[in-house]
Amino acid sequence: MQILDGKALALQIKEEIANEVRQLRAKGMRAPHLAAVIVGTDGASQTYVANKEKSSHEVGFTSSVYRMAESTTEEQLLETIQFLNNDEEIDGFIVQLPLPKHINEQKVINAISPDKDVDGFTPINIGRMVLGEEAFVPATPMGICTLLQRYGVPTSGQHCVVLGRSNIVGTPVANLLSRKGVDCTVTLCHSRTKNLPELTRQADILVAAIGKPKFVTSDMVKEGVTIIDVGIHRIPDDTKKNGYSIIGDVDHANVDKHCSAVTPVPGGVGPLTIVSLLQNTLKAYKKKL
Repeated sequence: MQILDGKALALQIKEEIANEVRQLRAKGMRAPHLAAVIVGTDGASQTYVANKEKSSHEVGFTSSVYRMAESTTEEQLLETIQFLNNDEEIDGFIVQLPLPKHINEQKVINAISPDKDVDGFTPINIGRMVLGEEAFVPATPMGICTLLQRYGVPTSGQHCVVLGRSNIVGTPVANLLSRKGVDCTVTLCHSRTKNLPELTRQADILVAAIGKPKFVTSDMVKEGVTIIDVGIHRIPDDTKKNGYSIIGDVDHANVDKHCSAVTPVPGGVGPLTIVSLLQNTLKAYKKKL
């Protein structure tokens, strides 16, 4: 069984980005600038933004974080987005989700300039991606495709089953994996899918992005499957010093022995999500050159 080590691959790609940034700076050019807006104090969001900031510095980017109170109004957030859209020194930015319930997430996403939408969430970038045009691709789906490509996992003609239809992971990754050049045959499953285990047992590649801990069990997979586990769940664990364990959407203790390749949790897809964000920012920067 091959471990698809996202952490190791992320380090490699970050070094590639850092080398490119060093070359740009040697020519007297400024560093790419990635910004993040975070509203409220959600723990997972704080961790993600901190990792983004750390990774930005590691590759030589300028990084800015706009921290806003939970009580921030929708209008105030939209004003901040407009400021970032107009700031020529900022190449790309993200608005960290989820947002407080009194703020309309889609309205906020729609306000982001497509040219700075390094999360790839705006309708224009999603539309371009679906049409196969040049676009900023959502970071997690992009990371999944990078992982498969860099580890040489065969995709052409393979049956890929995607569990989950979110606009952030499931739906875009299904689109990307079916694209010419990747050439998977894709089945997209969700909470209303009937006879789910029958479908998952047909998968050569199984992408688990359903948001339920240990949802994929050993009776749901065939021998030799490649599993991409997108799930990340923090569960109480008294045996750990920090008091919790991180697990995925797959019951790895019982499923991994059936796999030809598998992503670990943590250390699989997660590190490549941030790397994809960096790649999109560098792309946005270079478009201005």
